[in-house]
Amino acid sequence: LLQGRAALFAHRAPVFAVLGALLLLLPGVEFGQREHLLAAAVLPYLVLLVRGLDGEAEPRTQAVLAGILAGLGCALKPNYALAFLLMEVVAVLRGHRMIRWASVSAGVAMAVYGLTVALFAPAFFTKAVPLALALYGGTDATALHILSAGWRVLLGQAAALLLCWGSAASIGRRSPFLRHLLLALTAFAIGSTLVFVLQGKLWFYHRLPAIATTVLALLVWAGAMLPGLPRRWSTDRRLPWRAAFAAVALLGFAGDSYARMAAWVDSAVTSGHSASVRLERLIHREHAKTYIAFSEWIALGFPVVNDTGVTWASRFDSMWALKGEMWRARQDGRTPKAWPIRGWVVHDFITYCPALAVVDTRKGENWVGVLIAANPEFARAWSHYRQIDAFNGLRVLKRDGAGCTPPPPTPDNPSAARQLTSTRWDTPEMP
Repeated sequence: LLQGRAALFAHRAPVFAVLGALLLLLPGVEFGQREHLLAAAVLPYLVLLVRGLDGEAEPRTQAVLAGILAGLGCALKPNYALAFLLMEVVAVLRGHRMIRWASVSAGVAMAVYGLTVALFAPAFFTKAVPLALALYGGTDATALHILSAGWRVLLGQAAALLLCWGSAASIGRRSPFLRHLLLALTAFAIGSTLVFVLQGKLWFYHRLPAIATTVLALLVWAGAMLPGLPRRWSTDRRLPWRAAFAAVALLGFAGDSYARMAAWVDSAVTSGHSASVRLERLIHREHAKTYIAFSEWIALGFPVVNDTGVTWASRFDSMWALKGEMWRARQDGRTPKAWPIRGWVVHDFITYCPALAVVDTRKGENWVGVLIAANPEFARAWSHYRQIDAFNGLRVLKRDGAGCTPPPPTPDNPSAARQLTSTRWDTPEMP
């Protein structure tokens, strides 16, 4: 797609090498998150948009396929429609049409996705979404804190905007396509930044679309301007400063990726030191059939459960919902009756009576203490657990063979032996 438009991108191999390296390495342990998939899904759509800005006719088949891919990617996180909209508005301001095969097929794909969910998984809208709206604020952070954590994104986008404004004429003479590509990538990056700030979370993977498109924008500028750069320094005194600004931003992203990946790479090389591997070994050693972790960290549950085949003794993948209920109770001054999370967690714990339980003490939350205070049946069941190991801020406890009396079957819970592998929201609150 970039053939013939700039020396650095004159062939497909370097283009796909850059894209492959970026999409494979940038996410790190967040590989496969919805934001990661979205960042990959938007690229064909974005390139076709830029080709239209460059005066090329839209190839119908490619446009429909790219639109469907982008629409499905955005349907995974619909709030990123804001980033798509900002990119489209920038394109319209430069004379492009908003109604195209690609944009229409993207909209249709999103609509079909939403309709399919409503028809085949209505509980997502009736239960999961209200639950998230009620409780997800327990993990919110202030906008200032989020921007502080994402300062590299802001620096990179400041560099991209400076390069868009200061080098537009130079890039345009060398390749109008790359000028438009730089502009579209920067617009999508800024829109993605607005989205992750509005989401109110400090989680790195929320920044992935913004980081990916910002890095690509800086690399596009480098590909357009760096060939023959020393010869142009004498005619454009500001060019070295722009190159230095872009380099500092890219090095910031590289340093952050290295810092985040180093610990995980070390764990992969010395796998016996990682918490998940040690937990898997304990599960096998103790011949445990049921297991639970009282932690916000999902990695203590999955992939540990997947790798060992043990039954996860909760309808929640972590304690995020319990934390949200505690936060909501502080906000409202009471425990919200609509979402009795403590009762559900207790019910699942007593029903499936996990052989091993992990308590995460790293952030100071006393999940077990909250549940003991909420329900005497949980307190009685918990009294039969004894600590057998401790590492990495985790306490591992084993049941002594007694202590759990499953509640009687009800119409909502006909089988106490049923594995809770799917989310159920209609279990009555424990008395």
